Amino acid sequence: MGTRLNWLRAAVLGANDGIVSTAGIVVGVAGATGDRATLLTAGLAGLLAGSMSMAAGEYVSVSTQRDSEKAALALEKRELMEQPAAELDELTALLAARGLSREVARAAAEQLTARDALRAHARVELGINPDELANPWHAAGASFLAFTVGALLPLLAIVLPPSTVRLPVTVVSVLVALAFTGWWSARLGAAPAGRAMVRNVCGGALAMGVTYAAGSLLGAAGI
Repeated sequence: MGTRLNWLRAAVLGANDGIVSTAGIVVGVAGATGDRATLLTAGLAGLLAGSMSMAAGEYVSVSTQRDSEKAALALEKRELMEQPAAELDELTALLAARGLSREVARAAAEQLTARDALRAHARVELGINPDELANPWHAAGASFLAFTVGALLPLLAIVLPPSTVRLPVTVVSVLVALAFTGWWSARLGAAPAGRAMVRNVCGGALAMGVTYAAGSLLGAAGI
């Protein structure tokens, strides 16, 4: 359940990034020009660049984590082969530190070692589940999809409505979506929803305001 919640939280945050970054791009460009083709091009470029960047970053990060987990398991395996008695004492101490009496901890350590010593040390000492090592491809795919889904909202909101209502529709849609992602991320973390929603909405509004102002200045200057 903890692993699933972490993935879901990462997906919500990825979607949030897609919303804010793409909204900033299209609103900024809208400050300089109202041409639909230009807005679509800028939005698509931002969507593709952001989703690929998120996927690549997540792949590298999780690959590093997986390599570290494998190295730790390999080291633990070697230590179990070279000094089994010391490793048994270490496992006993770890279990005792979790509240078991010394006698019960020793008995539990012996039983866990007899069943699967490496798995026991991986879980108790390293906090790693050998059957569920981090998968970089899953992480990259999830980040790519989450960012893309989030980015589609401001992109469609800026190119589909008539030019007269294009900007307000985009701003309102983005702020509503950010309020929702703030509420959902807070719910996943069992945190107060109001504060997270305000942070999300204010951050998104600030991003759009800054980029729109910059786009308007550049458009007025004819750049």
